[in-house]
Amino acid sequence: MSLYVAYVLVGLAIAMPVGAITVEMTKQGLKNGFIHGWAVGLGGMTIDIVLVFALYMGLASILAMPMVQLPMWIIGAGFLFLLGYDSIKNADHDITLVGEKVTKSFFASYFNGLLVAISPGNLVFWVNVFGVVLAKSYGQGEQTSFLIIAAGVLSGILLHDIGLLTIVSVTRKAMNRKMIKTFTIVAGFLLIGFAGYFIYEFIRAIKIYI
Repeated sequence: MSLYVAYVLVGLAIAMPVGAITVEMTKQGLKNGFIHGWAVGLGGMTIDIVLVFALYMGLASILAMPMVQLPMWIIGAGFLFLLGYDSIKNADHDITLVGEKVTKSFFASYFNGLLVAISPGNLVFWVNVFGVVLAKSYGQGEQTSFLIIAAGVLSGILLHDIGLLTIVSVTRKAMNRKMIKTFTIVAGFLLIGFAGYFIYEFIRAIKIYI
């Protein structure tokens, strides 16, 4: 139990910094409410769970190979750039104020979460950060500890998502359509900024081979 609780805190710490998933969750939460922001988080956690199983099966070593990571960074940048551009272009679309009927489907928001999380560059991030923590225990032959640690980290991420979206839901009540549109545009630029970071990582990695 102490190991589980410790890694719940690790999961919270990992999820706390603002990342592409956090930006998309907040954006959807403001535009369409708690459930749609939660759908984005579920999409992201689906990929996290798949990654845990991939690590458990020993695929982390393949994803960690430099020649595998290089194309993943640049493709990931493309994913996030397109998502950011769409966010800016359609900033005034699908905005639902408190009390209005939501027109966007739950699965559309879930798919957005999957799209951000499955971004190859994001997978590289998780293999390097999340994967190192899990692979260490698994490499020592402690498979039970591996599963406890994985459950703890995922629980921490889940708590972060619920806490964030609760704050977003309360904040949303005080926001009008123009304010939500402005935040959506800012979120789009942030996603494009993450795309730029992925390109930077790609250039830094490829310099080794030049």
